[in-house]
Amino acid sequence: MNNGIGRFLGGIGALVWYPPTNQYLLLRRATSKDFAAGIWECVPGRVNQGEGFMEALQREVQEEIGTAVTPAFFIGVTHFYRGSPTPDNELIGVVFACILNNPGRIQMSAEHDTYRWVTAVEAEAFLTATDPSTQWLKRVITRAEALRKQYPAELIIHHHHQGFDLG
Repeated sequence: MNNGIGRFLGGIGALVWYPPTNQYLLLRRATSKDFAAGIWECVPGRVNQGEGFMEALQREVQEEIGTAVTPAFFIGVTHFYRGSPTPDNELIGVVFACILNNPGRIQMSAEHDTYRWVTAVEAEAFLTATDPSTQWLKRVITRAEALRKQYPAELIIHHHHQGFDLG
């Protein structure tokens, strides 16, 4: 569909990873949510007006799990509709792998009702639902695993100190 210049929402995804155990943090959306209730996801969020992707990433992670992360590497971009395919529901997002230094500090918001730490192999076995959101999460984890194994440690350290924002 091409309707000229786009008007859409910006979004972020933070796939939180804990290096000592090679586990990823999965959050289950609260059953009270209007969209994708009860599904497992990484930390999602929208970019507020006047906010950049990196600011939104840190804000959303803080709001959703009550702690800070260090962005490690870029996983990919995403385009989807949060509901019916209308301009008000269209999102363009950037997905990052983020390192959590202290997994004991997670404090979930009302957006989610539980969380679980899983390896990539465990995620593949655990995420059995066939809905598009679950399948998307499986692709994100698979790509993160492939990229993480190829990413030079020096580049992750560089991103830790310099970030991704070009200003």
